[in-house]
Amino acid sequence: MNPSGIENPGRRNFLRTAPVAAAAGFALADTSMFASPTAAPTGMPSHPAKFQHITAEQIEHDIQQTETRPGNINLVVKKGTSFSMSLTSEKRNSAPGFEAHAHRDHIFQILEGSTEYEVGGTPKGGQMIAPGEWRGPESVGAIRVTLRKGDRLVIPRGTPHKRTTLKSVTFTLIAPECDGVS
Repeated sequence: MNPSGIENPGRRNFLRTAPVAAAAGFALADTSMFASPTAAPTGMPSHPAKFQHITAEQIEHDIQQTETRPGNINLVVKKGTSFSMSLTSEKRNSAPGFEAHAHRDHIFQILEGSTEYEVGGTPKGGQMIAPGEWRGPESVGAIRVTLRKGDRLVIPRGTPHKRTTLKSVTFTLIAPECDGVS
């Protein structure tokens, strides 16, 4: 809300679409610079993957869908992209323990509601459940962070984290891959 107490719908729409625009930046390419296979710079594909455009209307539809029926919608999970993006809504949910990912960063953008994260610390107990994926009951020294509508949290790869939602939350998660492993 602005100082007059009137909600600014332009700001709300920006906050809802900013994470998508950021993610699209990873996928968009000026295809004119790849006019021929010989024109591609060293290390770049000669035919880049097609970009994906997600409209504000589709985002609003997806938000309404997940708020009506809590869960996840995978917005971007395509072979050839170096990240994934999902939309999640949940009510009164607590993760059973901490997790850490050796090959993925997490970027959370809160669209509605609030949630609490415990982030960082030193993992205790637990085990590697897959290459680069750790799950465990605690992380000694983790810091509690409450996220509210409009907040963003960036969790670097290898950082233990755990989410607890007391009421409800809707958020996007962008997960860039590191070292070519998801």
